[in-house]
Amino acid sequence: MSSIPSSALPARRGLLYVALAATAWGTAGAAAALLFQRSGLGPLALTFWRSVGGAAVLLALRPFTGARPAATRPAPGRILFNGLGLTLFQAAYFLAVRHTGLAVATVVTLGSAPVLVAFGGRLLMGERLGRAGLAAVAGAVLGLGVLVLGSGSGGVGGVEPAGLAWALASAAGYASITVATRHRAASTGAADDPAATTLWSFGVCAVCLFPFALAEGALPSTGALPSTLLLLGYLATVPTALAYALYFAGAAVVRAATASVVALIEPLSATVFAAAVLDEPLTPAALLGTAVLLLSVTALARSELRTPAA
Repeated sequence: MSSIPSSALPARRGLLYVALAATAWGTAGAAAALLFQRSGLGPLALTFWRSVGGAAVLLALRPFTGARPAATRPAPGRILFNGLGLTLFQAAYFLAVRHTGLAVATVVTLGSAPVLVAFGGRLLMGERLGRAGLAAVAGAVLGLGVLVLGSGSGGVGGVEPAGLAWALASAAGYASITVATRHRAASTGAADDPAATTLWSFGVCAVCLFPFALAEGALPSTGALPSTLLLLGYLATVPTALAYALYFAGAAVVRAATASVVALIEPLSATVFAAAVLDEPLTPAALLGTAVLLLSVTALARSELRTPAA
């Protein structure tokens, strides 16, 4: 987490930050899948502990990240909006992983997110897609359809309607915070302190999920407690505290649709990890749908990068 204010970041560094965040996120679903197998925690309890752990890590690192001017602190309304969006993004994603497997949950969430972000950016900020961008969005929708309809019960972890619905809800949460972060920076010429934004967002997320975590069972089982604590520590640190601080910093200085497309590094790494480590099978239809989706959103990225930022 750099001490350089987000508004001073070059766009290329912002893209690098988003890419690093997405790479780290690609391991979060795998860690969650392993925790589901051995910890006894459910999706909502796991998201609660992820938020609490991420906030604790950021608080511990706060003295070393440099003081920020008071003007860069996020406003209460921004804190609440980001926190609610983050809650939906994280909790719905883990629910999707539980219902339909890591690979499908990740590809559907991050594959549909650029479509939502592109339209949100167009409506709120006038970010134009152009013909190439619209064709890429249509291709992404086609790829999602091939992936979901072609996988069936023997596909990547088995596509279940509930898992698909949760993945789309997660994408909506992701799109909302992506567009809002970019809109704030574009409209005011300033960006919120990414570390403070992340810290307060995790606080809102933890408060929202606390009663649900209690109802689901907030404490892990003692059978594999050492490995559970190690996995929870990793989940709170790398794909949470570090990744979200990098993401909020990067998303403030690059186009909203571009940020969402760069984040498609996550489904690539998660899909490979799911097949290699978690033994989730990959059918030809699933591979074809994934390829069409990722080619389409790569084309969307090129279209966005050729267009000067507003």
